Amino acid sequence: MINKIFKIFILVVLPVSLFSCGSEVLPKPKGMLRLDYPAAKYREVILPCAYSFEKNDFAELRKVRRNRKCWYNLEYNKLRATLYISYYEVSNNLDSLLRDAQNLTQEHVIKADGILQEPYVDPENKMYGMFYEVTGNAASQSQFYLTDSTRHFIVGSIYFKVKPNYDSILPAANYLRNDMKHLMETIRWRE
Repeated sequence: MINKIFKIFILVVLPVSLFSCGSEVLPKPKGMLRLDYPAAKYREVILPCAYSFEKNDFAELRKVRRNRKCWYNLEYNKLRATLYISYYEVSNNLDSLLRDAQNLTQEHVIKADGILQEPYVDPENKMYGMFYEVTGNAASQSQFYLTDSTRHFIVGSIYFKVKPNYDSILPAANYLRNDMKHLMETIRWRE
């Protein structure tokens, strides 16, 4: 009987114990989504308008087909986002243009966690405006307006073509925010 138990031990238990030894089982670390966007390469865009700017090659420039002269969209197809650029001539309507641009941003207060305002002043190039960064599940994450206070007024805003979920779109929103700031800082009035 002992001989039989010894044979079972050698044939079953010993091989199992030899092959079951190994490294400890460790839980896998949490994976994080890595989103790589191309490094921004900017080039100047000369339009048949009263302004020019530098745009990222990653974006496609499209003329708006409305009855609006000098309205353009920058399409970021891979990010499913659009930067809308609207131009207005100033003629005794600067107060209403400023109010409309500020109200456009304030419409997002309901869904926004916060709205950061960054004044922009470049007296050498006659540029005065505001850059807005909207945090939270708002429809637009970045907006700006620029004016020379006498003749020109531009409004820009970014919208995603997906339901806003701030945590999910944050990397893309940051990329586009930097593009929008660059565009805003390179706008030049043309006479």
